[in-house]
Amino acid sequence: MSPALPPDPPSDVEPPGLPGFRSWRAVYVFVLGWFVLVVVFLALFMRIFS
Repeated sequence: MSPALPPDPPSDVEPPGLPGFRSWRAVYVFVLGWFVLVVVFLALFMRIFS
């Protein structure tokens, strides 16, 4: 008898249900990228207008 294969790890248990995003990882990457962009713009505006 051969040993049973381990079950595949669950990917995303439930889809996010947002248009344009197929996984929660895509949502997290988008939110993190948007946050970084806003911080960069705030730093630039502070430097320009101070």
